[in-house]
Amino acid sequence: MAVGTRLSLQLADFGTRSLVTHTLMAVGFVGAVVSGLFVGGQTGIVSMAAFINFTAGLWISQSIHSLGNSATEDEYQGVLKEILNRV
Repeated sequence: MAVGTRLSLQLADFGTRSLVTHTLMAVGFVGAVVSGLFVGGQTGIVSMAAFINFTAGLWISQSIHSLGNSATEDEYQGVLKEILNRV
């Protein structure tokens, strides 16, 4: 019997974790664009830089995570294939 909630069992799958990470990266990038275009002054610049840094950090962590997964015999072929398989 597996231990954990249904969500933790779903997140055990690399493809699900990859989709979640890519979704967070997209939200962070959209936040950077929106805050850069529509928030004025120093607050907009600082917000845009913070969102860009957040997105870049997620990108680096996803890259490292993907490299670790490539050592396994998993059939993961990228986030676009993962989306197509789930649709």
